[in-house]
Amino acid sequence: MSKRKLSKGILEMKFMKRSKEKVAKENEEIEGREMYAKETTAEMLKDNGTNFIMEPSYALIEDLIEARISCRGINPEIERLMELEQLEKAAKEDGAMDKEVDDEEMSKYIKINKKFKKK
Repeated sequence: MSKRKLSKGILEMKFMKRSKEKVAKENEEIEGREMYAKETTAEMLKDNGTNFIMEPSYALIEDLIEARISCRGINPEIERLMELEQLEKAAKEDGAMDKEVDDEEMSKYIKINKKFKKK
């Protein structure tokens, strides 16, 4: 059993504006379902469009960049702050890579290896 459809002439009348929008929305929804029928699952259709994910931890958003961004010199103050933050991050990363072996020990090791390779 299919629904009866209202004619275009009736839908164009001023007092039928809400019905026209409702019919258009239904048609759009049907076309969308047909178009993406292969990709959608039953669980996706049951979901009532919740756009929010509740996460108990802030860990996922800790390393995000600041909300204020400037590109190509539009706001030099913001760009300077962004550069300073990048330099601080780079300094932290460089500090994490400390030497495990002194330069003297490494030079001794290289000299000893050269002696044994020559023979």
